[in-house]
Amino acid sequence: MKAEIITTGTELLLGEILNTNVQYLSRRLNSMGFDVLYHTTVGDNPERMLAVLEKAMERADIIITSGGLGPTRGDITKEMVMQVCHTESYLDLDTWGRIDAYFAKKGVCRPANNDKQAYVPLGAEILQNDVGTAPGLWLEYQDKLFILLPGPPSELTDVCEKQLWPRLLRRFADHGVILSRTLHLRGLGESLAAEKLDALIMAQSNPTIALYARYGEILVRLTAKAAGEAQAKAMLDTCEQQVRQYVDEYIYGVDDATLAACLGQELLKQGKTIAFAESCSGGLASSLVTDVPGSSEYLLGSVVTYTNMAKNKLINVQQDTLSRYGAVSRETACEMAAGVRRLLGSDLGVSITGNAGPSASEGKPVGLVYIAVATEDVVYCQEHRFASTRTENKLRIALTAISMAIDKLKEEKKNKEA
Repeated sequence: MKAEIITTGTELLLGEILNTNVQYLSRRLNSMGFDVLYHTTVGDNPERMLAVLEKAMERADIIITSGGLGPTRGDITKEMVMQVCHTESYLDLDTWGRIDAYFAKKGVCRPANNDKQAYVPLGAEILQNDVGTAPGLWLEYQDKLFILLPGPPSELTDVCEKQLWPRLLRRFADHGVILSRTLHLRGLGESLAAEKLDALIMAQSNPTIALYARYGEILVRLTAKAAGEAQAKAMLDTCEQQVRQYVDEYIYGVDDATLAACLGQELLKQGKTIAFAESCSGGLASSLVTDVPGSSEYLLGSVVTYTNMAKNKLINVQQDTLSRYGAVSRETACEMAAGVRRLLGSDLGVSITGNAGPSASEGKPVGLVYIAVATEDVVYCQEHRFASTRTENKLRIALTAISMAIDKLKEEKKNKEA
């Protein structure tokens, strides 16, 4: 079954809102065996929306819309779908009553324009919205299925999880399933990963293998299509074992794994603690680590030493070091890592200092960063060059620091066991 997702709203076209709905819908639809072949975004314009809907009817079996079900004049999705399906609407008293109850619960009178949301296309089934006022709609017309969903992500997700997905699975029970599994790799680039897996990729059919480069890691996505879930999982197991024959040493996790979680697992395994001293990353590495539940077991603390004064006063970077080499230097990074380790009494101290952009500082180029890891016996330091926007540089820097901490933990353990 071919599906097209149509998201509506001029604010999406202007880039004012991140379109998370299309990502959520695509993932879930693909996992259930539906082929999402097109994403279309259209503004709140009747002529253009009609053209988009008519085009979708030519190339898709299932047309899913997101947005445009609100109470304002600009919310026209329902009306445009009714037009292409040649149907009219009626006042659904149950929906009207739920809208009234929604506002009564909030202690306010129902605005008159919300009555518009209680009008439902003839022949449509209602997908109840428990967190908002716009119900979802299921409308079959000729050989096409129209699914209309509210735009706010929390409302869309509620309608999908409680109403839409179970209904779709029942309606297309014999359609088969598509399952995916993502292997997370670190320590190699996209080109080398592609080279190592080239023979498998060239021979792929079902499951398929796809590579994606993401901040600080490579993703290998395996996708299998089968009649049932058990069969698809077995196919993925076989494919994963084939991939591991070539890149197993680089795989650190599966599906929802993160570098921060990997670091936490290694620290817990070795019974060690860690602390961070961050400058240009502004505490982002520490924040990523604290996103992992239970990180208080190994993260002792973090210091954002954004200025030279903070580096000197808080973690004892020598003034002579700062004057001679500057804040963006190997020497400063090493003293920062050792200093935060002493300050907080951790087994590892990790430091980040550099220039995230957008302009040169201390005569040092944008993207020049030093990351250091201090242990009881030694301080490791690496120089890196990042060439993206300031915000992207910060994320790449933070993830690189976390990855380096993982490397040094494993390296230290290996050295002691040798």
